[in-house]
Amino acid sequence: MPPRSGRPTRRGRLGRELGRNLGALALLSVLVAAPLLMVLLRALAPEGTFAPGEAVDTLTAGASVRIIWNTVLLGVLVCLGSTLFAAPLAFLMSMTDLRRHRWIDIAIIVPFMTPPYINAIAWTIFMRRRGYLEQLVGEGVAGVLQDAFFTPVGMAMVMSCNLFPFLYLILRNSLDNIGASPDEAGAVHGGGFRYRLRRIIVPLLLSGYSMGILLVFIKSAGEFGTPITLGNRIGFIVLVAEIYQNTSIFPIDFGAAAALSSVLMSIGIGAWFFQQWFVSRRNDRALSGRATKRATIPLGRWRPVAWAVVAVVFLLSIVIPYLTVFASAFTRLESAGVTWSNLTLVNFQVLFDARSGALTALGNSFRFALIAATITAIIGVMVALLTVRRRGPGARSVDFLALAPDMVPAIVVVVGLIFLWNAVWQPVPIYNTVWMLILTYVVLYVPFSVQNVKAVYGQLGTTLFEAAQVAGGSWWFRTRRILLPLIAPGILAGWIMAFSISMRELVGSLLVRPPNVDVLSTYIFREFEQGKRSLGMALTIVGVFTTTAVLLVTDQYREKLLSRRR
Repeated sequence: MPPRSGRPTRRGRLGRELGRNLGALALLSVLVAAPLLMVLLRALAPEGTFAPGEAVDTLTAGASVRIIWNTVLLGVLVCLGSTLFAAPLAFLMSMTDLRRHRWIDIAIIVPFMTPPYINAIAWTIFMRRRGYLEQLVGEGVAGVLQDAFFTPVGMAMVMSCNLFPFLYLILRNSLDNIGASPDEAGAVHGGGFRYRLRRIIVPLLLSGYSMGILLVFIKSAGEFGTPITLGNRIGFIVLVAEIYQNTSIFPIDFGAAAALSSVLMSIGIGAWFFQQWFVSRRNDRALSGRATKRATIPLGRWRPVAWAVVAVVFLLSIVIPYLTVFASAFTRLESAGVTWSNLTLVNFQVLFDARSGALTALGNSFRFALIAATITAIIGVMVALLTVRRRGPGARSVDFLALAPDMVPAIVVVVGLIFLWNAVWQPVPIYNTVWMLILTYVVLYVPFSVQNVKAVYGQLGTTLFEAAQVAGGSWWFRTRRILLPLIAPGILAGWIMAFSISMRELVGSLLVRPPNVDVLSTYIFREFEQGKRSLGMALTIVGVFTTTAVLLVTDQYREKLLSRRR
């Protein structure tokens, strides 16, 4: 019998779902897959002809081998440093009564909001000869600390200060999910604290820890600001710095840049596959359900030690960098120290002078980040609609491509975008325009939108949608009147992250911005390169406060949406 009128057949539904998946797959293939493929093709055919031998020669050269080793070593050191920062804090904030101090959680997010290159420059100013540390403790003590700081270990410490919040949030969530039951069971059977920590808590944390450390490793391998500002100063060259050298400084060598980018991409993807293999071999059943009771371990005589841990982490990741930023912005001469006679507002007066171009750069960053965040939000909704609770043809490919930019270092994606959109056969002339910069932001940060929207969408029940369908509501009606209002908090959360990080993006902005177009990050970077550190720090303060104001307003609106849902 023919199907009843007005009710689509199963074949028809599958056909429409396949069409939507193919459309999304085509879009993400152009945005994500094609740039990464161009990196590999350019590495194998640097001059347009197949010549893999050139890539092999580049990668097997002594300098390249050393640079690759430096990159891996730096990633391992940053993972260790981030663990030392994040693990004690996560334990204290989840399993002791320190969790009642919610301000600690808020403060831990501050390093994430700080642009990495600003953090590195602030530490360099603080630790350099005749810097603020030397003015505080004297030349003798400062000299010992300076010798230790300007090393790969010091460089890793600076990067750890910026990246440990990623690991902290994942570890704390994992500890919260464990709850009190496993720990109490171990205690009832006579297990001491150290035994329970070693045999119960740590094994249950390993899966979450592997995901967090994967993010830290990939981001440290692709971090641009610190290797450029601090690594080049101490002669510790990594892949990111060498790729930037080959793509932006004469003599330009795109073939070498592609070969090195392919190695960096392989490191990121290899680390991801290793993490997936590690998780697949574990069976953390204790984390499968919602914890009904949270463990509380008394600190007792260890309370001063706990507060000392919090103080040291905040001193290194927040206090020293931000005091340096403010001190540099409000002083005439850094070497003269922070004295009343040396304080000035002249740096801010220069910024607000139209001839300086600072406000133009800030306005450009605001507009570009606004457009890019909005586009990523749209893509995030599209991917969530196609992948959450759907197993149609192509759904997994859509999901994978939407999250792929988070698996490889940012500079690899940027180099791939340059190869793709600057090709001689490219019919869309967006290269060397502001739209190329916006496209770069979209591709780099679309995973944030996808992850936030999917997280909210995945928690929704099906009752409302089924009721609307029974009442005759079309797919578009159900999406517009039910789904979008319910997932709006996730959309806004992804928008906030994409906007804030686009405002501070450096590597993509440096490599693809059109001539005579400055954004916040490139303007600050240029001022530091020209020795105008105080002016750069002044603009940093203006940029941080502007971004924070936008985020507070947006987050307040998100809280209103959440309250309406409740």
